[in-house]
Amino acid sequence: MSFPTQQQQKEATEANVGALTDDSEAQPASGDAPKRKTLVGGLIREARPKQWIKNVLVLTAPLASGTITHRHTLGAVAIAFLAFCLAASAVYYANDALDVEADRAHPTKRNRPIAAGIIPIKLAWVCVVVLAAAALCVALADNSATLAVIAVYLVMHLSYSAWFKHVLVLDLALVAAGFLLRAMIGGVAAGIPLSQWFLLTTGFASLFMVSGKRYSELLLMGEDAAVTRRSLAGYTQSYLRFVWQTMVGLTILTYSLWAFDLGQGDRGIRWHEISIVPWAFIFLRYAMFVDAGQAGEPEEVVLGDKVIMAIGLAWLVLFSLGVFINGH
Repeated sequence: MSFPTQQQQKEATEANVGALTDDSEAQPASGDAPKRKTLVGGLIREARPKQWIKNVLVLTAPLASGTITHRHTLGAVAIAFLAFCLAASAVYYANDALDVEADRAHPTKRNRPIAAGIIPIKLAWVCVVVLAAAALCVALADNSATLAVIAVYLVMHLSYSAWFKHVLVLDLALVAAGFLLRAMIGGVAAGIPLSQWFLLTTGFASLFMVSGKRYSELLLMGEDAAVTRRSLAGYTQSYLRFVWQTMVGLTILTYSLWAFDLGQGDRGIRWHEISIVPWAFIFLRYAMFVDAGQAGEPEEVVLGDKVIMAIGLAWLVLFSLGVFINGH
């Protein structure tokens, strides 16, 4: 039996070390794929596709006018919907890039990809530019009026994220205006005249949702609310309660006046006027969540509550019957 010489032992040791070195250098390369996967997932989450449900508001004007089944209208509205999804995602990126430190102090917002460090700040701003440019290009495919609405939305909400979110009352108005623009763009894209009652109802409903969201945030965070959103330091629970309660009343009132206006000249069952009942109960039900401080994420409240969904479906059926049977 022969034993390896000292030189052979040395060569074997160097070979083993070389193999270990090669493995250690190859390890990061094998870990690149999960990192890329995490980044891609973070980019998608930061765009907040769940929030795109708000953009179904583009369907409201075509539905109210009874032209939602027209091919031209559907095509125009689909383009407007896509443009708003891109524009909204650009705003989400910008808002989170600017608020990264405040979000890290929030119990849930700290999990957002930018706040969690998944998406670098520089990459986030690149995404803002790309998404905003894409939104404008898509809107231009509709018409110049649609392009103008998207441009106004981007300017208004990017300036809100940078400066005006800390100006009391103006912050509520700007966010609510975003919802109003969503409702308007469906009519603008399809060339549908917008009723004054439609605009008032949408505007007041938007202010209700926004003030209810702020009220819930104030209840949830308590004394720490100003850390995550500076404007909340200037609001009181009683003031925000006054705002959202007032908006509930105005939303139901203006919708009722709109429904009576639409129902003029109807023969037979007055579907529009009957639709006032479920419309009112939708907001009364939602107000329960606001009052309990659980309306910080409006889309989660609406999609997560089966009662609201059922009442909303009843309203949609009644309103649609008024549109398509009575011809308004």
